[in-house]
Amino acid sequence: MSKTRRKSADRPNPLFLGNQLALDFVNTRPLVSGQLTELLPDFAALLSWFRDAGLLNSREAAALRQKWSGSVRARRTTEAMRQRRERLRKQILAWERGDSLRRSTLEELNTLMAVHPMRTRLRAKGKSCSKEFWFNARVPEDLFAPLAQSAGSLFADLDRKRIRKCLTCVLHFFDTSKKGRRRWCSMKLCGNRLKVAAYAARRRKFTHR
Repeated sequence: MSKTRRKSADRPNPLFLGNQLALDFVNTRPLVSGQLTELLPDFAALLSWFRDAGLLNSREAAALRQKWSGSVRARRTTEAMRQRRERLRKQILAWERGDSLRRSTLEELNTLMAVHPMRTRLRAKGKSCSKEFWFNARVPEDLFAPLAQSAGSLFADLDRKRIRKCLTCVLHFFDTSKKGRRRWCSMKLCGNRLKVAAYAARRRKFTHR
């Protein structure tokens, strides 16, 4: 679901329309007014994205910000996040074309999942219970845990034929529609523009007859 509220005059709100966490993370460098825009310029923005994604609550994000904001460790982690995001983007594009998962990607994800593992716990659900993943973010590097887990699930569990890049922009998504024919990031964004452009083309063809 996309969010239309803006966090600041300079940086638009992230778009959660990929239907998969790793894809939403890749989508943190979208096109805005025709220009690629970085949504994770610093550690504070990274924490805000984690909070908006439902990975951290406000208290957890505030604690990390208070303890680590402005530190070398936080800056290095944020930069490493952006670098891994771009490597993941290249791998996803190749994977969508039918290429195999690169050994370097496999090794990187395995290392991240080993060093920053997700944990499991039981949650009461009426008279029964359910099992859920969770992670304890005490240091900036712990933020890699859910992203590595999600990227691993992307390549291991999802149908690659339903993972696509939008026809008109840089955003990626996992198509959960029944017919599997989604071709744009969202109807409100690129889908509507495509329909308007197609309508205009039909009108021009009709008037020039």
